[in-house]
Amino acid sequence: MSPRLLLAGLPLALLAACTVPAQTSTDTPAIAAASPDANLSARGEYLARIAGCNDCHTPGYGERGGDVPKDAWLTGSPLGFSGPWGTTYPANLRLKAAEMDETGWVQYTGNLHTRPPMPDYNVRDMTPEDRRALYRFLRTLGPGGGKAPDYLPPGQTPPPPYMQMVLPPAPAA
Repeated sequence: MSPRLLLAGLPLALLAACTVPAQTSTDTPAIAAASPDANLSARGEYLARIAGCNDCHTPGYGERGGDVPKDAWLTGSPLGFSGPWGTTYPANLRLKAAEMDETGWVQYTGNLHTRPPMPDYNVRDMTPEDRRALYRFLRTLGPGGGKAPDYLPPGQTPPPPYMQMVLPPAPAA
């Protein structure tokens, strides 16, 4: 056989050798495609990680370098942030999400206005689909944890633990 004929038949031989016979559904269970809900929830988990939600809303997250079991995530914190606005506490986002349906969450977070140090403007700037993804992820976690301490107005000394945030004077207008 000439080398030319051997080379001409090589692609077909390789194709035949690499082709896997089709399997019927009785050979192996079909792998289900990820559902849109699972994809949205996974996106919500990703956003919670990279947007810094856990930094304040998960006790011990920063101190442990993020090494906190997921079942302890986003349960609020007793660590207060005290400044000229009073003292605020990171809310239990899991309980907050459990209080409303998805449409309500997307509307609520799209109009979110809170006290410092919460960067509510970042949440408002998220797309509705990203806020929906956070909601779906929070719902997969369930309503764990308890309510965060209530806001304290300016002039009230919070119980420990709290961080005192001293701001420079406002510039003269």
